[in-house]
Amino acid sequence: MSDGITSPDNSVRTAMIRILALSGVAILFLVWILYFKGKPEQTNPDALAFLPAVNASLNGLSAACILCGIAAIKTGRRKLHMGFMLTAISVSALFLVSYIVYHTIHGDTKFVTEGSIRYMYFGILISHIACTVFTLPLIFSAVYFAATKRFELHKKVTKYLYPLWLYVSLTGVTIFFLLKANS
Repeated sequence: MSDGITSPDNSVRTAMIRILALSGVAILFLVWILYFKGKPEQTNPDALAFLPAVNASLNGLSAACILCGIAAIKTGRRKLHMGFMLTAISVSALFLVSYIVYHTIHGDTKFVTEGSIRYMYFGILISHIACTVFTLPLIFSAVYFAATKRFELHKKVTKYLYPLWLYVSLTGVTIFFLLKANS
């Protein structure tokens, strides 16, 4: 029996299950690459050495697009908002591919400096990783709700997504500079 009310709920529920599953697989894949896969036997240390800087730039660009997208929607410019947010998603996806490529070749990056800066670095890194775990499914959810014109649900999700995604993008840049300065 379909009353037209439960069908949308079922489609949202199904979408959320798929989004959580996809996010979980992506996160587990990243954990495997960073911590379990190991480095290839014959790695050229200079191979793709430019990618961390590219990744930091992509994170910075993503943060800028997020801020511009928020400003656009607050002033009622939906198409501009959509453009900025699709750019932020595209840049973040490009970052993810570049990050995977780099870490597939180079493995985990070690932070070698001792002292209080080490605690600060790991505090930022741990919070960055934790926020990333929540950000990924929220991005997928926000896109799904916008694409299916469920703007009230989109708005509820992005209330949490916006600060998390911005934090992840900005701490990604910070982590790059901390690693660069202390390598």
